Amino acid sequence: MSEIPTGGEMLWKLEGDERVLYLRHNSSEEWRPYEDFPEYVLPDPQGFSKGITTFLALIKKGWTATKS
Repeated sequence: MSEIPTGGEMLWKLEGDERVLYLRHNSSEEWRPYEDFPEYVLPDPQGFSKGITTFLALIKKGWTATKS
């Protein structure tokens, strides 16, 4: 994850009964599921929201969480 740019944005979206992490590098981009960025994806513990481990790692890289 050392090559990930800082300052991106994250958003949690509800998909069915599950929350899924969405990402974009800046506000001019469309939101995309975090799995569209395989270089960022980290495995999640069983029973947690899809993308929680990636979310925590990106917070440490200076990404911000946006409310939906």
